[in-house]
Amino acid sequence: MKKIVCIPDSFKGTLSSSTVCEVMKEAIHQHIPDCNVITIPVADGGEGSVDAFLSAVGGEKVHCRVFNPYFEPMESFYGRLNEHTAVIEMAAAAGLPLVLNRLNPSLTTTYGVGELILDAIDHGAQTIIVGLGGSCTNDGGCGAAAALGVKFFDKAGTPFIPVGNTLKDIARIDASLAFEKLKGISIVTMCDIDNPMYGLNGAAHIFAPQKGANAQMVLELDKGLKHLASMMAEYCNVDVTTLAGGGAAGAMGAGMVAFFQSTLQMGIETILDVVKFDEILNDTDLVFTGEGKIDSQTLRGKVAVGVAQRALKKSVPVIGVVGAIGEDINDVYSKGITALFSINPVPMEFEEAKHHAKRNLSITMDNIMRTIAKIK
Repeated sequence: MKKIVCIPDSFKGTLSSSTVCEVMKEAIHQHIPDCNVITIPVADGGEGSVDAFLSAVGGEKVHCRVFNPYFEPMESFYGRLNEHTAVIEMAAAAGLPLVLNRLNPSLTTTYGVGELILDAIDHGAQTIIVGLGGSCTNDGGCGAAAALGVKFFDKAGTPFIPVGNTLKDIARIDASLAFEKLKGISIVTMCDIDNPMYGLNGAAHIFAPQKGANAQMVLELDKGLKHLASMMAEYCNVDVTTLAGGGAAGAMGAGMVAFFQSTLQMGIETILDVVKFDEILNDTDLVFTGEGKIDSQTLRGKVAVGVAQRALKKSVPVIGVVGAIGEDINDVYSKGITALFSINPVPMEFEEAKHHAKRNLSITMDNIMRTIAKIK
């Protein structure tokens, strides 16, 4: 084999995508030294997305000062892939680790995320990729919008920056300044969930408890998001009530569509487009992908199936190397995955397995490559 592509997701809680790529590449070169191995680390939009993009396509990390989730100054960053393209991970300015023991989605803001977007625009970015994930917020993207110039007013006509517990106080929105600033700017938002903005499956009910919300707070946050949706419809001319993914990252998904005129796209599709994966496949003999666990959820836009579907169109075989293989996975084969291998040699609990993940991945890849090298 002359060319193999490795494009795995991370094994959550055990191995980063970059580490998985390194192990795969080492095993391939051990058995086929002259093989051209292309590694493409993948991140889901949350923490590590900028580094994954920079590793995959090159560029530089840009540092700048923004507000953290409690409106306190902090140092943050985004990626500049080229002169006109930037990638921003929401977690860099509104991530859970930034609040530590101050979890409270009724008070936290996405303002810093908007500042990152604004800095990228001010430095020439015309295409911006925003990754949603790992947020500590529930403000519907209002903070980020305010940083871009969207103005929010209460019933008295007083401007303010809404957070989770003040979404209900929005009486009017003026997005004209932000819309003017965004002319000629294309924003793609990586969003891998399909939860609506509000309701029992929405941002507050499903995700706010993980961010510190109690039962009463969940109800109040949900009510605020429902009100925000009505304001978005009235003042931004966008109906987000049934938007799939609108509830992502504290309803930042809805905010990106309403305030930033962004499209929501599955993260893996965004990554494959940016790295020009279809072109890479043209002379590829084999693709390795993988993730922590492959199961029925994998069919809902996760990395392995996204990669396999592209490869299937080019008739390139795909081997999935995963931590665990769940039930109801037969459909993944029709999506383009040729074969699946679990790295765990014997059944064991995750807390035990994670300590052996790197070694077990290396052993599994070694066995696969021994077979491939014999029949090449």
